[in-house]
Amino acid sequence: MTKMIPTNRMQAILRATTFKNRPLAVVLVAAGSSARMGIGRKKEYLPLGSGTVLSAAARRFLESLPCRMLAVAVPPGGSAEARAALFSDPSIQPLLDGVELLFVDGGASRQASVRNALEAAAALPEPPEFVLIHDGARPFVPARVVVEVAEAMVQFGAAAPGIPPVDTQKLVDADGFVSRHLRRAEMAAVQTPQGFSFAPLLEAHRSAARDGREYTDDAEIWGAYVGRVKVVAGDSCNRKITFASDYDGAAGAQERAVMKDLRTGLGYDIHRLTAGRRLLLGGVDIPADKGEDGHSDGDALLHAVADAVLGAAGLGDIGSFFPPEDMKWKDADSVELLRTVWRAVRSEGWNLGNLDCVVKLERPKLLPYRQAVVASIAAILDVPAERVFVKAKTGEALDSVGSGSAVEAWCTCLLVR
Repeated sequence: MTKMIPTNRMQAILRATTFKNRPLAVVLVAAGSSARMGIGRKKEYLPLGSGTVLSAAARRFLESLPCRMLAVAVPPGGSAEARAALFSDPSIQPLLDGVELLFVDGGASRQASVRNALEAAAALPEPPEFVLIHDGARPFVPARVVVEVAEAMVQFGAAAPGIPPVDTQKLVDADGFVSRHLRRAEMAAVQTPQGFSFAPLLEAHRSAARDGREYTDDAEIWGAYVGRVKVVAGDSCNRKITFASDYDGAAGAQERAVMKDLRTGLGYDIHRLTAGRRLLLGGVDIPADKGEDGHSDGDALLHAVADAVLGAAGLGDIGSFFPPEDMKWKDADSVELLRTVWRAVRSEGWNLGNLDCVVKLERPKLLPYRQAVVASIAAILDVPAERVFVKAKTGEALDSVGSGSAVEAWCTCLLVR
């Protein structure tokens, strides 16, 4: 069941105070052969969006939580191919700043691959306190699921997302007869990510490796050796690519997204112009005798862009993300503010269709700087420059803009999911 994320929850995602001083690791399991795909190629390395299935799965965690470590379990000797698949999306690299990245040889089973990744994490100078384990072939996990599993993991020690089964479930005996009629209300189809306190999970995996049993997932191992697992609401979008038809459906869904989920947004801002301040528009410093007077650096155009994309995604506005009464945002760099906002929007699965902006400024003339402004905004959002356009208008010597005492900016955007 999908829920809208209220602004206060997205604020919690951005602040991530729960994990401020608590090392958090993510393990992506991608060590299988993908034989059931029947295409002779690993499903995690197939192209998807601006990168691959693997890079899309990694992005969800890197954008939603302050990860200290990312471990990718890969086929033995396959780290180079996995690295290429991960970095096929050029925007992944900045998200990995300060993150310990490991490529770990997998084992003969998923269980063994996870254990190898946990052992590699335990060998680090600062082992993690918590770990989230996710299938590398689940690229569509919503940020809400990631964050709610993480929150429940901290509170209860172990958590996993689950969705109610659609069909009535039965137990069937060896002869093909129903042996037990199960209550659907008491059941859940469990997904990943599954989150755990790290040290108890590692010990449970070591015990499971000795007992000779085969476990279907990490939640079962935790249940056998540690205790209960809290189930939080999963999402039907969080599907796993297993067969070729799953991938074809995912790629086709992306192609049809423009017909399925479009959102438009409108942003506006106005700032007084005053001597002694820089004139910043779209992240470009424009020579002028007066600049914007604002709580942050006053970049009216970037503020309008931020409000447009937030409004389209239904995530609030720039004031709810960065309250003007909070002194920590005094003279803040609007480029970084927009990057933060855009990460939140992207974590909900949105991509940019286009931006169309208008700047109303009497002087100086914006036209000589327009291409630099377009290039700057495109770089901040990591999109092609042709998706951004900026128009310049004057106040025709009328109103506050016409008198040279203010600058105004409007932005409309199209988001696609």
